[in-house]
Amino acid sequence: MNEAGRKSLWVGLFGCIATCLTPAALAATSPGFNVGSANVAIADPAVPRPPGKACTVELFNGFTFRDFSNHPYTYAPPVGCGTSWSKVVLEADFAVTAGRQFDRTASLWLGGANIYFGTTQEPSASVAPSWHIERDVSDFASLLGQPQTGQAILGNIVDGTYTGVISGSARLVFYPANILAPKIDAPDAVYPLSDGTAGGTVALNTGSDVLSRTLTLPTNVERAYLDVFAQGQGGDEFWYTCVPDAQASQAQSCGGGSYREVQVSIDGQQAGVAPVYPWIFTGGIDPYMWRPTPGVQTLNFLPYRMDLTPFAALLNDGKPHALAIGVTGANGNFAVTGNLFVHLDRGRKVVTGAMTANTLQGQAAVATVDNQLTDTGGVVGGSIATKASRSFRIAGYVDTSRGRIVTDVNQTVSFRNTQTFAIDPTRYQQGIDQLSTVDSTTKTRQGPLGITLTTEIHFDYPLVASFGNTFDSAGNTVSAPSAVTQGFSRQFSKRLGHLLIYRSDVDNSIDTADTLNFTNGAVSGHTGQRSTQQFRFKDNLGSCYGRDVTTASGLLTAATDGGGCSQARNRLLWFTHPDGAPDTSRTEDPGVF
Repeated sequence: MNEAGRKSLWVGLFGCIATCLTPAALAATSPGFNVGSANVAIADPAVPRPPGKACTVELFNGFTFRDFSNHPYTYAPPVGCGTSWSKVVLEADFAVTAGRQFDRTASLWLGGANIYFGTTQEPSASVAPSWHIERDVSDFASLLGQPQTGQAILGNIVDGTYTGVISGSARLVFYPANILAPKIDAPDAVYPLSDGTAGGTVALNTGSDVLSRTLTLPTNVERAYLDVFAQGQGGDEFWYTCVPDAQASQAQSCGGGSYREVQVSIDGQQAGVAPVYPWIFTGGIDPYMWRPTPGVQTLNFLPYRMDLTPFAALLNDGKPHALAIGVTGANGNFAVTGNLFVHLDRGRKVVTGAMTANTLQGQAAVATVDNQLTDTGGVVGGSIATKASRSFRIAGYVDTSRGRIVTDVNQTVSFRNTQTFAIDPTRYQQGIDQLSTVDSTTKTRQGPLGITLTTEIHFDYPLVASFGNTFDSAGNTVSAPSAVTQGFSRQFSKRLGHLLIYRSDVDNSIDTADTLNFTNGAVSGHTGQRSTQQFRFKDNLGSCYGRDVTTASGLLTAATDGGGCSQARNRLLWFTHPDGAPDTSRTEDPGVF
């Protein structure tokens, strides 16, 4: 970033504190929900918007999804909004008619790049749910500056049994840069890792399968980031419930074990790892638990971002490089995709440098398993505990037009999953206590003074679940109680030397339960449905967001804003990412200082 760009960023970030905390720049303080409604209700915040008039470009309107055909669309840049934008937001609306239908995976693509990934809400015989999603897509500005083709992928079946018809519309909303909302420092290029030029996820059925793409990048890359998605499907939809093959029969559970981890490599050299988020679809475990509030991120997944900047010197050599994504433990299957974002040195056509450390290379993705299951006369009890953890350092430098920039990434990625079982002639009960964590510290040093920018990120992906069946004397299922507590938390901080520049905290959690009742082997009803979703966001610049959504018996019972905020009021600066999504263009870019 040049001097003018740095000045614009600081004015935008810190000068805005005095001028941007106005009603136009704040999120709505009223939830706007209808208590007593059975329609979708989530606590997640909308994407904060910058001040100024916006331009909207429609991607598609009124698509209906009745089969597994893809739905193409075309895109042209906005007219009357210039080419300098402060923010670009994807908005989409979906609905499904009342009836019977599975949850379905939905994804939107542009120029082969994924711009949205999530799943759908299941309907009921009397409820036709509709929902709205938003995503900050400012990082795709280089792609959005040119006409593109895209497609919506949402496979569905409509027949005499599965009657729910899914429909959807999507648009991009552009906010021109202005004095209060400067132009984004967006990546200069986006390279999709998807299923062909039109886009699409790639299925990885085993731990040795990879999504690999060979890319030849510009010779002046100075920063690089990879966003990855890994969604469990089929035999891996409930991967967190699986046990080692040797215990699968005894535990009456899926085999393959519970350890899953995303692996990224460049030319076969290990380049990064990521935890797999345990998304639960709206038909998962017990569909009634997720009506009307689905699980964390169920309708709108967040990617995990890897900093590949230490590899910039390697990627800059003008040669083709194979970038690959795999999932350790994949067992049929994971839907995987990714986007590589690169920032270029505008002052130099060729940037040289070197990688100086990579202790991840050669580390095996191995978990330890402690099997404490017992079987006494057909009564099974005990636990199976799976653990994995590894720490690594990857470092490198590039000699840019502004001097040498050194990037040093240190991470510890940990996983634990403990499953308990109680199995006898009267019941089958399985409990899960799982936690994935990431502790990441990136230090970036530039110039002869060696001032260090330190970026620290901590992730927690907790999942606690219990489910099972009770049986009568004939062995027939009588009831199936289930309960889930699921969360996503992220703590971010950035310091220049000892000066704290930015800190944000995100916490998104849901606690839900229900009991299915059975008659003659079939579900005849359910009781005790209740859920509470709680979302919290706060940063050191004055932003604060809190929302609690409570449901019972499939209906919204309460929605309260401002939890954890002063005067119980939500306040979001437009350049923040309260959902916890990664960002290279504003406050959370390790390369900006």
